[in-house]
Amino acid sequence: MSVDWQSVDERLVKRGELLLSLDFLESYDRDLRLMNRGKVGRPYMLTERYVEFLSVVRYLFVFPYRQLEGFTRALNRLVPRLPSADYSGLRKRVLDLDLSLYESLRVSDEPVVVAVDSTGVRVHKAGGWVERKYGKKKRYVKIHLAVNVETKEALAMIVTTDGTHDSRVFPQLLRKTERRRKVSKVIMDGAYDSSKVYKLLDQKGIEAVIKPRRNSRLDTPSEPRRRAVTLCKRLGYRGWTKLKGYGKRWSAETAYSTFKRTFGDSCMAKTFQNITKELTTKAYIYNMLVNL
Repeated sequence: MSVDWQSVDERLVKRGELLLSLDFLESYDRDLRLMNRGKVGRPYMLTERYVEFLSVVRYLFVFPYRQLEGFTRALNRLVPRLPSADYSGLRKRVLDLDLSLYESLRVSDEPVVVAVDSTGVRVHKAGGWVERKYGKKKRYVKIHLAVNVETKEALAMIVTTDGTHDSRVFPQLLRKTERRRKVSKVIMDGAYDSSKVYKLLDQKGIEAVIKPRRNSRLDTPSEPRRRAVTLCKRLGYRGWTKLKGYGKRWSAETAYSTFKRTFGDSCMAKTFQNITKELTTKAYIYNMLVNL
């Protein structure tokens, strides 16, 4: 399949435009009036869209809040309409943002094929919290993504500690995905090879493409899983992969690779609640970049 490199180049160029897009200035005064209508106490000086812009800068360039304060000062000198802000106020406003990754999805009613996987994200800056709660050896959290294999969008995400097994998270991840898309097929690796996962997908009429484990037996009690294991053993792994389209599972690997190359493989937050908020915001930004 040939690649339209001109289109790829243009998408990458647009990412740079997104970083410095000041379109929110056009409605800045109106947005500010609406936010302060009926407010008691000190009025807001930063609109939600400006805070969203600053959160993109923070997460893409790994800015601590004090550096973000310096960024607002420099921006104020260039664009006097945009006020500077102190780091503590910025922290509160950024953490108060409610950016769902669903808001940055393309509009579509078409059934989708989904690849599901998980990856670890280091939380070395949250070492004190991790040590107190889980002991010194646990230094990362897991993000579980459901990825559209065609568009590479993150359709749903769940953040857990590193001791949570992938198959336990899958039912909730599937529910979140189905709120926004009709799922026709789910592609997963051997971590999800369980009778419960097969049963759930079979009940929903969703095709399950799950890599059988090496020790999978033909007399497994689950009928859907027994059919899958039998087919894989009859065709061989390569034949089964080609027939079921298992290679598209790498869409999830591609999404994780892009995610970590864009945002790094660690979190800046220190508590699990804020870690979840940070990763959710990053997923929102990731979808924005993918859909340019």
